Amino acid sequence: METEKEVIKETINTEPMLQDPLYITLLSVVVLLVTFLVWWFLSSRRHLRRSVLFTGLSDAGKTSLFVRLAYSEFRQTFTSMKENIEDYDTSNNKTLRIVDLPGQERLRNKFFDQYKHSAKAIVYVVDSVTIQKEIRDVAEYLYTILVDPVIQSNCPPVLILCNKQDLPMAKGGQLIKSLLEKEINLVRVTKSSQLESVDSSQSNNTTYLGKAGKDFEFSHLSCKVDVLESSINMGDQDDDPIEMQGIHDWIAKL
Repeated sequence: METEKEVIKETINTEPMLQDPLYITLLSVVVLLVTFLVWWFLSSRRHLRRSVLFTGLSDAGKTSLFVRLAYSEFRQTFTSMKENIEDYDTSNNKTLRIVDLPGQERLRNKFFDQYKHSAKAIVYVVDSVTIQKEIRDVAEYLYTILVDPVIQSNCPPVLILCNKQDLPMAKGGQLIKSLLEKEINLVRVTKSSQLESVDSSQSNNTTYLGKAGKDFEFSHLSCKVDVLESSINMGDQDDDPIEMQGIHDWIAKL
């Protein structure tokens, strides 16, 4: 009985506070503030990660692709020394931001670090004509992107775009995929050995790309990796060539 009386007494004492207009107002303000903060956080995250980054080595055709996508026209371009940014309306009426990053060796890591947090997807552009000659550099830079902690955390889809398919001696997409997998397998071994020789404890904290004990394959990665072929120089310059349709569709699916 005493316990029941105490509970009733406590309830009676708290009821006036619950009916206090000031208390109700403060509670409403707190709820609204929390709701606003949650909405702001989620909308900020969506806004931050709305960029499709075009990256790769110099002269792979990134800026020409960017111009074709952004302005639906062909232009003669030169090696970029800064980023190019434009909004891109997809075929399903969504708007993304496409960012063309310089591929020059001294600049590419700086600009990639600047924009990687905003990456909704990454398009890694490869020159299909010179791939065999440049395979080491192409594979090393792609490896650097894939093991980046931000990319590992956000896991954006990656497209390996085999460009310049209209030119003689261009290698097909599946052959380029195979060449990259074999070379990244060698790069992975080299990087692991370098870390172990410097500091074995540091190597334990470094992301291992792929599956341990198995030759590297893109299918082993957490992020989805696709391979497509493209060309921007075929057909009438006022119309998108059919080789560009794949990249249009891929971006639309994002």
